[in-house]
Amino acid sequence: MTAGKWRGLVVPVGLLLAAEIAALVSPVSSDTLAPPSQIFGAGFIGLGDGTILKATGQTMLAALGGLGLGVGLGLVFGILLGLFVILDRLMEFPVEAFRPIPSVALLPVAMLAFGFGYSMEIAIVAFATFWPVLILTKAAIAGIEPRLLEVSRALGFNLFQRVWKIVLPAALPRIFVAFRLAAGVALIVAVTVEIAINPLGLGYAMMTAQQSLNPALMLALLLWIGVVGWGFNALLMLLQSRLFSRMNTAEAR
Repeated sequence: MTAGKWRGLVVPVGLLLAAEIAALVSPVSSDTLAPPSQIFGAGFIGLGDGTILKATGQTMLAALGGLGLGVGLGLVFGILLGLFVILDRLMEFPVEAFRPIPSVALLPVAMLAFGFGYSMEIAIVAFATFWPVLILTKAAIAGIEPRLLEVSRALGFNLFQRVWKIVLPAALPRIFVAFRLAAGVALIVAVTVEIAINPLGLGYAMMTAQQSLNPALMLALLLWIGVVGWGFNALLMLLQSRLFSRMNTAEAR
């Protein structure tokens, strides 16, 4: 880690030290807060006995399942709406009518359809991740040089060839940004569903800790969710840099 990145830890470490000192000197105990030492202690215990890792696996399974479904559908519909103007105009009202609906507002419907469990959570995450991929994919295709599409028609490409050889290579950088955005949404929505209603994963573990008056574990889980989100985003950024550096190298050759 470079010196510049180390400097980014100064503020969070300072806040943790200040919180620890405040907890030590304060004569008032709290049922809702805990000093950082207790939070990290509860986190290490949870990681050691496997409970946090088990909850993390449950959350990530639902988040990745919903992400895959939502991104796949959003990509297909985004490409179709981007390539066919008539279809885009026909779908304009349905898209703008359904897109603002909060994903958690579908919880009663999803409960009736799927009950508790992964299927319900995956469906909600898929709904939430579908829209950013759809909108950004359609915008990415609209930004493609029209002459490229004209050339593909002149060469007699069918729809699949046009998408594979022209559309995806030209729009891939912006589509990957949509994927990264959807990945963050997937984790947020998955944890929210677990907090609200689904007895699985990190969100449910947080609620259980809160109801058991265990603020140290509750806050440890909250910090762990942030670490998981940071790690997931770092992995995607690494993948993005590797992928597009190889593409640029191939184009230079």
